[in-house]
Amino acid sequence: MSDLVTRVLRDDELRAANTLFRASLHVPPVKDEEWVTTHRGYQPERTLGVFDEALIGTAKSTDALLRVPGGADVPLAAVTGVGVRADRTRRGVLTSLMRAQFADFAERGIVAAALHASEGVIYGRFGYGVGTLMRSYKVRRLAARLRSDLPTSGEIELLDIDAALNRLPGSYAGLPLRPGMMSRPQHWWYAVERGLRASEEPVVTAVHHGPDGIDGFVVYRVVRTPGSDGTLKVDDLHYGTPEAFAGLWRFLLGVDLVDEIQVGYGPVTEPVELLFTDPRMCTVTEVEDDTWVRLVDVEAALLARERAAGPLVIEVDDPFLPHNAGRYLITPDEVSRTERDAQLRMGADTLAMAYLGAWLPSSLAATGRIRVSDPGAVAVADDLFGARSTPWCGTFF
Repeated sequence: MSDLVTRVLRDDELRAANTLFRASLHVPPVKDEEWVTTHRGYQPERTLGVFDEALIGTAKSTDALLRVPGGADVPLAAVTGVGVRADRTRRGVLTSLMRAQFADFAERGIVAAALHASEGVIYGRFGYGVGTLMRSYKVRRLAARLRSDLPTSGEIELLDIDAALNRLPGSYAGLPLRPGMMSRPQHWWYAVERGLRASEEPVVTAVHHGPDGIDGFVVYRVVRTPGSDGTLKVDDLHYGTPEAFAGLWRFLLGVDLVDEIQVGYGPVTEPVELLFTDPRMCTVTEVEDDTWVRLVDVEAALLARERAAGPLVIEVDDPFLPHNAGRYLITPDEVSRTERDAQLRMGADTLAMAYLGAWLPSSLAATGRIRVSDPGAVAVADDLFGARSTPWCGTFF
């Protein structure tokens, strides 16, 4: 398929792109009355299409910021809406989309890209690696009891959808972020609005007020079946203080006609179990990949990140973005290109896995993802890339 044309889509082509993407997920097109809201979630000039006379592939992104270890933010492209028409898969369409996106990202100074992968075998060949992890868990609401020594200050307020869409963007922006979390630009909130309004179950938003304003919130739905209590499903939960953490869970445990609380998108190391007198009231049901990260500018990414160890010389292989390929000297004070012999060698996907701290270089080396020429450098790399907290995105896009 050498005659493929890949370009930025016009505004009047976005609905066709949305329909193609949904078809790739075996989901019907949005209805006419839903398109106005869906359309608002598209950032202008960030959606690509591949044409073979007709549109056969698409991908979009939204500009945001990514928090990295040490507290700095780097320009991020949140990639989503990737789909190829069923009769044109495995013919280079996705490769054409990825190359065009990377070229655009590099030209605009994007440092990293991230996506949620529908399949785990697709994106590694394009330099993406599992950069954050998440866990799912459930809590037995009727049996769980909070510890008596937890903070009890603060107030809970319920918001309707309009009030939530008005107040949550500022509330989220005011919360502390851990590595791997991203800003939520306006187009992200536009995309969320459609889901909130189209939900079959009523969506409830509760915010926790601390002394300085909103310091946490939860968005949830209760799914009920005839003849039984419901299941409370948490869609979004964030907090900035121990008081908000305890206060939001105190509220959730008090919701009537609910037997079980399910959280499907939490940090791996969030200590929910320790809130309860019996930690076994919380059961982990799954740990899985969260965001797949791609470093578009390796040197800028390494410079932005906290570096508490070194020196270390790594060599990066990056066929899709050749400007990243080469050797880098990393110290607490600098990141620079070098001609020194590499102590560790890895692909761009592997570097992305280590970048936020989700995977220690020693684990990546033990599984053959890092090629080691200096065994002593592995411990240095563990100190360099280790993170104080396990990275987590916390935002689905």
